[in-house]
Amino acid sequence: MTKDDKLEAGKVWLVGAGPGDPDLLTIKAARLIAHADALVFDHLVSEGIMDLARPDARRIYAGKEASNHTLPQQSINNLLVDLAREGLSVIRLKGGDPFIFGRGGEELETLAASGTPFEVVPGITAATGCAAYSGFPLTHRDHAQAVTFVTGHLKDGTVNLDWPALARPGQTVVFYMGLGAAGEIAHQMINHGLSSLTPAAVVCNGTSPTQRTLLATLGTLAERIAETRIKPPALIVVGSVVNLHAKLNWFEQK
Repeated sequence: MTKDDKLEAGKVWLVGAGPGDPDLLTIKAARLIAHADALVFDHLVSEGIMDLARPDARRIYAGKEASNHTLPQQSINNLLVDLAREGLSVIRLKGGDPFIFGRGGEELETLAASGTPFEVVPGITAATGCAAYSGFPLTHRDHAQAVTFVTGHLKDGTVNLDWPALARPGQTVVFYMGLGAAGEIAHQMINHGLSSLTPAAVVCNGTSPTQRTLLATLGTLAERIAETRIKPPALIVVGSVVNLHAKLNWFEQK
């Protein structure tokens, strides 16, 4: 596709918008956004990214915040089908990567069942973006030989996770949507073998000018969150790589 090409009518592109900083958008994503007839976008998609769209493009907000869903998920799924059937080129724009806790798979299942053509454009997920901008290498030969991404909020509202696996040493664990369950997360990880002194951090508004990194341990995590009244969007990072923040933090020192 060249820059001046018109997008195929009646098709949906599931596009990752990255973690917040518009400069982290992929070239392909930027090109698609600039040519689309309609954009269905989430809460975490920045204004700088939306500014790339054509002035006459249809913009539909489908944001989801904690306990505040503008559109139910099934309505979003159906909306994408309806827009494509109108003959529009449709960008479904999601913060981070659409296949990392973005419900992208659910949306594509509906598109596939309806016979609607689609493509996927991956994005930098929040975990990698926030870690890079906070000075946490998610893996490091001296600290972590594995990294795990896990949701801190399951579909049924519980935090019933594989705690023995998550509490293994020698790894970094990143919790998406875990801020409200931070106390339970810390309790379970300590209960399953990690020291209460295990480094932990919360990264709020990652990669944006208002990014804030809160350092703690598993033992102090819930208390520190309550003290600072930190709010979503935020990720929790657990593991000794957090200790590298002091040396490798480059973004918040500007």
